[in-house]
Amino acid sequence: MLSDFGTMLLFILAAFAFIGGILLFGKLLRPDRPSEEKLTTYESGEEPVGNANIQFNPRFYVIALIFVLFDVELVFLFPWATVFGQATLIAETDGLWGWFALTEAFIFVAILALGLAYAWAKGYLDWEKPQPKVPTIDSPVPMTLYQQINDKYERVTPP
Repeated sequence: MLSDFGTMLLFILAAFAFIGGILLFGKLLRPDRPSEEKLTTYESGEEPVGNANIQFNPRFYVIALIFVLFDVELVFLFPWATVFGQATLIAETDGLWGWFALTEAFIFVAILALGLAYAWAKGYLDWEKPQPKVPTIDSPVPMTLYQQINDKYERVTPP
């Protein structure tokens, strides 16, 4: 007879065995004929040009996070609206419940508006391309040596 921990261990081992079996079955079943075209990088149907290591503007991530934040917060308003709709039926007998729910929703929306105002004031919502800052080097090494190294390891970009 197994203890509860032993039963859980068997379930975990069975899960790993199942996943390993599925992966092995898939590897044996699928065709494996790599070609140059299949091994190239695929980006939305466009041929990749140049190096993939480019500076990516983090503003995209900030905008996406702000959108997800407000999108999720607005999802919380739908259940509240449902409960508030039912609370108005109750409010006919007890007026305090309806005012409490309405005040709670206004506080929630005010906090959201405060967060939006903060993001707007900080400039997180501006969609301008920032000017690149070219680093300056104050070192005793002559710039010609840096240029020689850059010329030696210059990347070749396709035409």
